[in-house]
Amino acid sequence: MQITSAKFEISNSNVAKCPATSLHEYAFIGRSNVGKSSLINMLTGKRKLAMTSATPGKTTLINHFLINGSWYIVDLPGYGYARRSKDARVTLERIINDYILERPQMTSLFVLVDSRHEPQKIDLEFMEWLGENGVPFAIVFTKGDKLGKNALAANIDSYKRQLLRQWEELPPIFVTSSETGLGRESLLDYIEELNTLPVQTSLD
Repeated sequence: MQITSAKFEISNSNVAKCPATSLHEYAFIGRSNVGKSSLINMLTGKRKLAMTSATPGKTTLINHFLINGSWYIVDLPGYGYARRSKDARVTLERIINDYILERPQMTSLFVLVDSRHEPQKIDLEFMEWLGENGVPFAIVFTKGDKLGKNALAANIDSYKRQLLRQWEELPPIFVTSSETGLGRESLLDYIEELNTLPVQTSLD
């Protein structure tokens, strides 16, 4: 797939105020500082489309980006940022949960995982929650250029083993690098394939 246009459309904290369209939406989420904004910029070829920051936890809203005039990338707030106040964490959890569970146009959720680390409890618990709620998702390992080939493969295999303790089948898995462009083509090809499916516009 070629990205010919990518533009910011709207930010909000209420799923009811998301664009009233029948276009596919692909939402990106992960722990704070996982490289979400950098990945979105790499995929779209727009270096400043999604704001990147050295400070974790900067994304606090649902951000819609219209791609090729025909589908959306949705940048969701990160989870697990401990330095927020309890009230702020509750608010962000509500925003995230409402979008994931109540937005029928969301064709797939891409869960970003830092490939440099061993399986993290918070990521595994979040994926388990997605499975319990029947949410379609794929795993996107980020920062794939930061490890040697063997170490990268070992960390990903470790995640697979953990998931297969509870899952009969693994979700789609991608390995990416915002620095080198690793995984860009395969991820966009996957989105292009999903774009051929009918768009769900209600939860019925």
